[in-house]
Amino acid sequence: MRVNIKVHARSKRESVTPQPDGSLKVEVKAPPVEGAANEAICELLAEHFKVHKRDVKVVLGSTNNKKVVEIAEI
Repeated sequence: MRVNIKVHARSKRESVTPQPDGSLKVEVKAPPVEGAANEAICELLAEHFKVHKRDVKVVLGSTNNKKVVEIAEI
């Protein structure tokens, strides 16, 4: 399953919030440096969807705040 997300890095909290258009707003504390935010996004989404971290990966937008994430079979 592919999910469109909008990321807010360096946030004060970590959360996943569904948006009206079907995408997700993801807030992570990690800075967008050397892939730290992408790593935190994968961990948070894995926890949210109750899958292993290895089953979540960023497929588009790795250096952008709008990303497409692929989540293995839920």
